[in-house]
Amino acid sequence: MMNIAQYLDSTYLKTPEQSGLSNEETLKINEKLTQEAIDNGIFAVMIRPDYVAEIKKYIQNKNSNVVIGTVIGFHEGTYSIEEKLAEASKAISDGADELDFVINYNAYLSGNLQLVKDEFVKCTQLCLQNHKVAKWIIEIAALTDIQIADLTKNISNWAEENFSEKDLSEIYVKSSTGFYQTTGGKPNGATFEGIKIMLDNAGKLPVKAAGGVRTPEDAEKMINLGVKRIGTSSALALIKNESSAETY
Repeated sequence: MMNIAQYLDSTYLKTPEQSGLSNEETLKINEKLTQEAIDNGIFAVMIRPDYVAEIKKYIQNKNSNVVIGTVIGFHEGTYSIEEKLAEASKAISDGADELDFVINYNAYLSGNLQLVKDEFVKCTQLCLQNHKVAKWIIEIAALTDIQIADLTKNISNWAEENFSEKDLSEIYVKSSTGFYQTTGGKPNGATFEGIKIMLDNAGKLPVKAAGGVRTPEDAEKMINLGVKRIGTSSALALIKNESSAETY
């Protein structure tokens, strides 16, 4: 059996309002998630920016090297470039190691490619200058196969044009937020077909599959396809060889 824990970003991204819990209860969930990652060799935890500073202290107190990821412009991606930069700067100062930005796919869909390029370059530059990983969520459930290929290819081209080759391994293309509302039972996360398209167009950039990976077999298949990371709210179930009903 493959050791999939090293590929996993164990994820909890609900706000207190979405879950009906208090800030304190939400922090406790984040701490539990982090302790599970520490105990089971899970690579990273992926949490909301509001909890990064506290979880950073928690990890340091445990003398752990679990990575902290957080989300920027989540989940619609329509924040301005300035807002994304401000949110990212605070997350970096709070101790985030990796920042998963929701690309402005609505701007892409409306043809404003220059805005999308500008936010990609400026936000990625901020991350790399601070020795952080930047991941770009393209929300494949909102795109056609042709658009998935095109947007992924554009991100790859922009990365190669604006950053050095040694930096490219720190710039990911990621499939999904897990919060996009689909209709007709369409998946809102990673699919094997969508991930294959991303891999075929990402060039030298690594790909992260997020959402929809619900069994250890699915995780192994994604890894064998070529993804470098998997975002899941069921990391513990996956490494214990259990299936999950979670959507992310």
